[in-house]
Amino acid sequence: MKMLVTGASGFLGRFLVPHLKKEGHEVVEVSSKNCDLTQADSLTQFNAHRFDQIYHLAAWTQAGDFCLRHPGEQWLINQKLNTHMLDWWQKRQPQAKMIAMGTSCSYDPQLPLEEKNYMVGEPIDSLFTYAMTKRMLYAGLMALHKQYGLEFLYVIPSTLYGGGYHTDGRQLHFIFDLIRKILRGKLYGDAVVLWGDGMQKRELVHVQDFIQNLQLLAEREKNTLINIGEGKEHSIREYAQLICEEVGYPFEKVQFDVSKYVGARSKVLSIQKLQHILGHYSTVPLKQGIREVIAWFQEHSEVL
Repeated sequence: MKMLVTGASGFLGRFLVPHLKKEGHEVVEVSSKNCDLTQADSLTQFNAHRFDQIYHLAAWTQAGDFCLRHPGEQWLINQKLNTHMLDWWQKRQPQAKMIAMGTSCSYDPQLPLEEKNYMVGEPIDSLFTYAMTKRMLYAGLMALHKQYGLEFLYVIPSTLYGGGYHTDGRQLHFIFDLIRKILRGKLYGDAVVLWGDGMQKRELVHVQDFIQNLQLLAEREKNTLINIGEGKEHSIREYAQLICEEVGYPFEKVQFDVSKYVGARSKVLSIQKLQHILGHYSTVPLKQGIREVIAWFQEHSEVL
């Protein structure tokens, strides 16, 4: 099949594109280097192609407190790139199936993180703007399906991790930040200070597991949204203890700064729908995945 992937240079894109090519698909890669999706005519350069699938991964965001500091920009930029993407899809590539990324941030943390609740309630205040742009993306997909019959799949991932991450100075997602800080404590004697009290909980899904599930769902499902995660979470303290054990750093030296931003206290996706569709599926064990990321940092000391 012929596929277009936006956000091809992002963390997920850098794993998904090689996977698709290995499977024998022809892939057109779209990133900020060759296409500014905030411009209405940015996608016209691809008009002559006829795509079977479009993977829309592109989003303007970062981890940590980025959303707190850029709410207006997040609304304007993400609304532009999503609207231009959907408009081009409807006008130029209606035969293609759109596979788009949601975010667990869009869920109201007071409700179970089940697909039926994705558009219900209010997202956490600190992530509200970004969360709502993703809800708007889902609303757009449904609207274009309803009026024009376009097919889509909308997936909501847990935090993705694996061996490799952005090296362009952006804020790191929590697991990469934890590993980096603890390795710097071990190698350079830096103080290891983690945000919050460490009791906030997070869920991880290995990027290769995510891609495997994503491909199966893209083949079987349409016009729906589906969570993709592990279905279980661990506290920041638990992750830190595991990393300390792996790198040989005393956990008792880790400090916790309760004045810092921590976001939601708990965030674990319900994966009952995913399991019902795919049945049992194997996943990379957490300790193995953490070792992989630690090894990547050790091999790329320049990003420490």
